Amino acid sequence: MTVYERIRNLREDRDLKQKDLAGLLSIGQTTYSDYELGKLGIPISVLVQLAEYYGTSIDYLVGLTDVETPYPRRKQRE
Repeated sequence: MTVYERIRNLREDRDLKQKDLAGLLSIGQTTYSDYELGKLGIPISVLVQLAEYYGTSIDYLVGLTDVETPYPRRKQRE
């Protein structure tokens, strides 16, 4: 499964519209649609936002793993 299919499936599984995600990402709906269609590469910053929003890892989004659960976060230094 490609990153484009993954982000579309995650969105559809949550009954969200493309404009909902576009608003979250502060981009146009057409740009988000182009991400899902594979017409545009998805910037890393957008992948990070999507992974955080969906509670998964970038590895899952890009198809390196089929495990949706994100990795444990590194502890912040004080």
